[in-house]
Amino acid sequence: MKFGLWTQYGALNSKPIFAALEKGITSLGHTVDYNTDDCDIPVIWSVLWNGRMAPNEKIFKTARDQGKDVLVLEVGGLKRGTTWKVGLNGINREANFGPDGNGPERVQKLGLELQRWNTFGETIYICGQHDKSHQWRNMPPMSEWVLDTITTIRHMTSRKIIWRPHPRCPLNGIEHEFPDVVRQQPNKIKDTYDDFDFDTDDAWCVINWSSNPATQAVIEGVPVFTGPESLAWPVSNKDLTTISLPFRPDRTQWLNDLAYTEWTIEEISEGLPLKHLTF
Repeated sequence: MKFGLWTQYGALNSKPIFAALEKGITSLGHTVDYNTDDCDIPVIWSVLWNGRMAPNEKIFKTARDQGKDVLVLEVGGLKRGTTWKVGLNGINREANFGPDGNGPERVQKLGLELQRWNTFGETIYICGQHDKSHQWRNMPPMSEWVLDTITTIRHMTSRKIIWRPHPRCPLNGIEHEFPDVVRQQPNKIKDTYDDFDFDTDDAWCVINWSSNPATQAVIEGVPVFTGPESLAWPVSNKDLTTISLPFRPDRTQWLNDLAYTEWTIEEISEGLPLKHLTF
């Protein structure tokens, strides 16, 4: 099988990941070419159709229209700068990361630990994401989604609301529509496109459609409200009607499976994510 690595449209931090993937591919007996449509499996960096990665949109859509799978690499959310997402046809729940029902071995290897569910928080966090990402397609404008979400919440609770925009999609000033909503501007995390490293001690819940803040919040013990494409969907609240008494399910199997969505550079170079994807 021939993999086409589209390195020319990768993020600045993508080079070592592509290099590791090439080693992993060839170790399994497959072949590699660069920046070409003449391949069985195109490999792109991210599904953020913006900036230097904007041309990946055409590559992705053309391949999918031809019935080809697309291998997508992306910054991980479990161990920033250490683990990297490797999935087929996406980076969230739409993607294929291999079989579910996994054991706890990767959770243990990565040192992941579920915190107890927080039942005493007071603050509702609304976490935005980049509206030029494939993850946000078929959604309303981000500003409309945020305002509608706040309006819906205010019909059910007077808890404090903090709006945290994506660092590259700030939507300046939209919180001024509501006198009791506070903006918290994320600090850009080096080599990433989003931000989730915020203090969850006082968090009652996190609302996030389909990006990393929701998965990290669940690990930290904070109930989440997400869309169906979120990797946190299996353990999330499905709509805002439960915001006063959020669902707090068992997360053990969910975390076991989540740990198989991300891999270290060494593991990628050994072909382990490809083996898990049954290549």
